[in-house]
Amino acid sequence: MQFLTPIPLLAVGGSGSHEVLLKLAGVDYLILGVYFAFVLAIGWVLRKYLKTSKDFFESGRSLPAWVCALGFIGANLGAQEVIGMAASGAKYGIMTSHFYWIGAIPAMVFVAVFMMPFYYGSKARSVPEYLKLRFDEKTRSFNALTFAFMTIMSSGISMYALALLLNSILGWNFHVCIILSGVIVLLYIFMGGLTSAIYNEVLQFFLIVLGFLPLMLLGMKDVGGWHGLVEKLDVLAQRTGFQAGTYTESWAHAGSAGSNPMGVEWFGLAMGLGFVLSFGYWCTDFLVMQRAMAAKDMGSARRTPILAAVPKMFFPFLVIFPGLIAMALTVSGHGFQLPPKDGSYDYNMVVPLMLAHYLPSGMLGVGLTALMASFMSGMAGNVTAFNTVFTYDLYQGHIKKDGTDAHYLAVGRWTTVFGILASMGAAYFVAAFNNIMDVLQLVFAFVNAPLFATFLLGMFWRRTTGHGAFWGLIAGTFAAALHQGLTIPAGAAVGLTQGGWMAVVHTYPSIMAQNFWTAIFAWTMCMLTTILISMATVPNKTDDQLCGLVYSLTEKIREHGTPWYLRPATLGGVVLAGALVLNIIFW
Repeated sequence: MQFLTPIPLLAVGGSGSHEVLLKLAGVDYLILGVYFAFVLAIGWVLRKYLKTSKDFFESGRSLPAWVCALGFIGANLGAQEVIGMAASGAKYGIMTSHFYWIGAIPAMVFVAVFMMPFYYGSKARSVPEYLKLRFDEKTRSFNALTFAFMTIMSSGISMYALALLLNSILGWNFHVCIILSGVIVLLYIFMGGLTSAIYNEVLQFFLIVLGFLPLMLLGMKDVGGWHGLVEKLDVLAQRTGFQAGTYTESWAHAGSAGSNPMGVEWFGLAMGLGFVLSFGYWCTDFLVMQRAMAAKDMGSARRTPILAAVPKMFFPFLVIFPGLIAMALTVSGHGFQLPPKDGSYDYNMVVPLMLAHYLPSGMLGVGLTALMASFMSGMAGNVTAFNTVFTYDLYQGHIKKDGTDAHYLAVGRWTTVFGILASMGAAYFVAAFNNIMDVLQLVFAFVNAPLFATFLLGMFWRRTTGHGAFWGLIAGTFAAALHQGLTIPAGAAVGLTQGGWMAVVHTYPSIMAQNFWTAIFAWTMCMLTTILISMATVPNKTDDQLCGLVYSLTEKIREHGTPWYLRPATLGGVVLAGALVLNIIFW
């Protein structure tokens, strides 16, 4: 479930509106076949090492930091990132980089330095289980249920989008694509568990880099380098009524919502995206936390998010720049044209058209394999997170509390089967409702933003009670629904997905701005409600029970024998400095 990368551009049905049939040569099919065989071989080889449920769900907590780091970022490289970010780059310009440089990097450093000691040190097997240890069973169950639902829906959307895209650009049968992708993901997770998923995510990470780097390099050469790109996008800015530099400067035009195509002012950007949404996702979402918690020791677990932040910092050049290049080529009439759609362009076709335009046979197979790998990594990440949360937090927590380890291992494997089948069902559900992506993202905003407030108070204020946490989450979710029901983006139709279904008291310049402020209201309401109810209720945990779960009651990690270049705080400072430099360069 990639919350910060999903943008309302990867709308269901968008990619199928224009057919771009790619002609694959035999070598391209060979590359695809080798990839599928290699993916399944990883699961086959690892199956003999899975002896216990801990091996299946947690990789036995035995993986090195670099593997966990690439899995950490690979699990987030789903369909929403690769297709959605390129589309957003085309529509919004370089401001899309904020989803990385303020919307990911600071939160990844924060979780490594401050929150990972609680997750890993408490020996919690999942994020919902940490909530049980810190608060109570009802808070855990609420989070487990909402998370399980979101992972299935997110996996289904990835499956549907992949099938729709392959049907559009290759002419493959839609139903066969859904079945084939589901079966492949099922087999390597069923055989190899989380370890298989992580090692495949490492493979998929390198494939995505290898497949998309040529697009960026060839495209930049085609538009005349950075200066040529700026010149061409300045023409686009003037055509759309913005100042020169709007599409190639990330902060200079954020003074007001009407001065940039994203429709967001600097405060909504910094507070909504840079704080609430980014920290809400990277610090609380079990999909990515599961990769760090599979590390072999505390030091490796803490270094995992920071090591992942290094390539993450440079991903805008890989996934956003193709969108910028596509618009520059479209504006200049350089033999490349995005197809029209609803009075604008079909931005979702950036990646397929760039693949068709630039890559010859062989490289086209690599690029298409990279595209498929991004979808499959998203599916696998969601399914492995789902089977862990279902087995530990729902099945063991409420159905069978005293089962044997072998029993829970079997339940985990069959939960994987159920998760894939449910994802297939979700994919067909998506096919029937073309606004489901907007609905899912609203659910993400409703859940993740208040959850971050709960974690902040729970980890850093020991007075927080179970009742306060539970009702704070409920209040935050209600506040998000209320705000969304009373506001609407400019030009949108009143409805459940766009807003204004109660009454229209405020109109935002864009759906992006509405989402950011929805998150701000949800986080604030959860924070205030949790504080007030906690002050009015008796603490349900003693200080002894909270040791290792609350910052003030946890012994600080001593790193006297650790080299400076392996210390999370030092590494985090270097990464933050790098993100700051990139913000300044593209200011």
